Amino acid sequence: MAEMRKIVKAALLVAILAAVVLVSKFFIFGVFTGFNKIPLEFQKGIAYCSWAAEGYSNPKSTDSLKALKATGTDHIAILVTWYQTNCWSGDIHRLETTPSDESIISAIRKSHELGLKVMLKPHLDIIDQSDGSWRGEIGCVRDPDWDKWFEEYTKFIMHYVDIARKEKVELFCVGTELSTTATIKGYKWIDLIKLIRKKYSGALTFGAHWETYQDIRFWKDLDYIGINAYFPLSEEMRPDKVRLKEGWEKWVKEMEDFQAKIGKPVIFPEVGCNSSDGAAIRPWEHTPRWEINLGLQADYYDVLMEIFSEKKWFYGAYWWFWGTNPDMGGDLNANFTPQNKPAEDIIKKWYAKQLVRPVKF
Repeated sequence: MAEMRKIVKAALLVAILAAVVLVSKFFIFGVFTGFNKIPLEFQKGIAYCSWAAEGYSNPKSTDSLKALKATGTDHIAILVTWYQTNCWSGDIHRLETTPSDESIISAIRKSHELGLKVMLKPHLDIIDQSDGSWRGEIGCVRDPDWDKWFEEYTKFIMHYVDIARKEKVELFCVGTELSTTATIKGYKWIDLIKLIRKKYSGALTFGAHWETYQDIRFWKDLDYIGINAYFPLSEEMRPDKVRLKEGWEKWVKEMEDFQAKIGKPVIFPEVGCNSSDGAAIRPWEHTPRWEINLGLQADYYDVLMEIFSEKKWFYGAYWWFWGTNPDMGGDLNANFTPQNKPAEDIIKKWYAKQLVRPVKF
């Protein structure tokens, strides 16, 4: 009997030690971090976008995803957009152009089959922009209207949280560039984040506008500081790489200081520029104003990776944007997509590198 007790104790000791080693490995490799079981790794990302009901389930979409994968991309942000009439209407709803649930699920499953990790990224846009307004100005005046807006926004977001949970999506973006709502009603966002965490165990971020990311007060409730990094870099029409690097200096210092204060890793849920002269003046502009300049777009990509690949607090970028048509882009295209342009080769160059990040958050 005594001998049996010794055997049982030894077996228990071995089991305990094995559990300790297993948990230690999980911590070392970043499986446990913050609130969730998430891998802290560099995200070699691209934003995958469609503004058509069945765009993601179109047969060409599979070919486009394969071409995206061939760039070395390992993370993909899948976009879905809902709308409200204007900044004050609060009537959050789909349009006919909103990707269907079936289409979204198809894109998620195809991405997973290709070995890509997925961020699901719901957007809210406004329909009537005749007065120059945009999503960052969405807001309310009276508290009852704020309550109603968050009630509707919560329904919208939780619909996609359910899809993310069922499809085992790795990351979820809780909002994009909703600067007024995020800065005025931060506590409402904290309530929403808590609700999301009850349903979903993946990583969470918010895609903050580059001008207002420091004003957001709920970063510590998320896993990543997400900055849509359309920082203006140069007033020159055709800046060279030296000028682009100089343009980043103050923004990098600002981000570095902010990150040190918050203590969370930084990602860019959106970043990029169009491929025309002047693209670095206002990188957020979707409509190119001048001549095609594929080289400037490629230099923009290259300089960004040169700078941020060295920053240990930086955990990845999602280039805006890759479309569902594999033949998009090309030499005569001045828009954002890097497809079939020199910028695509820059992505391949950088994404072929090992970009290891310390697990310390």
